[in-house]
Amino acid sequence: MGETMRVGVFRDGVFRCVFLNGTVGAGKTSVAQAAAALLAADGVPHAVVDLDWLRYAWPAPSGDPFNRDLELANLAALVTNFRAAGPTVLILAGVIEGSAQRQQYELALGCPLMAIRLDAQPATIRDRLRHRHGSLDPALEWHLHRAGELQAILEEANADDAVISTEGRDVSQVATAVIGLATEHAAETDTSKRSPATK
Repeated sequence: MGETMRVGVFRDGVFRCVFLNGTVGAGKTSVAQAAAALLAADGVPHAVVDLDWLRYAWPAPSGDPFNRDLELANLAALVTNFRAAGPTVLILAGVIEGSAQRQQYELALGCPLMAIRLDAQPATIRDRLRHRHGSLDPALEWHLHRAGELQAILEEANADDAVISTEGRDVSQVATAVIGLATEHAAETDTSKRSPATK
């Protein structure tokens, strides 16, 4: 699929969301930034949000340890502002642990999303986390434990539209794959809206 078609699909004025899902250390934020660079190169208005920052508050409520309610409320407010500013593609980096959470995100966004899970071998994830945090970071052990735990949850939930393996690929290659899948998804969605359903 060529660059021209990519631009055409994303310039139809429809607001779309691409959600990069994955465990800690999967590369979501880096890939989101690289995907944004590809869209910028194509002249596609877009925005990027790392959802971790939308829930970064302490202390978290006892019944909501990851501050998801705060995250969703902040996301809804941001989407309103982004839509008014003109971006037609919103790239989110975060975690969807199941279909119920996916529905909550879509409600906050006001539109369907395409969820793409970034996957890697556990050893690769652990290496990335050790490189990111360093051996002296007290948060390293928590992240190492959470990475495997969350990866199992995401695989079991299977709430994604597609899964991309990041093994043996650099960030730009993964970002290109993300944009390619998002383009195909957008084109298929547009076609289904225009064409009557067939059985």
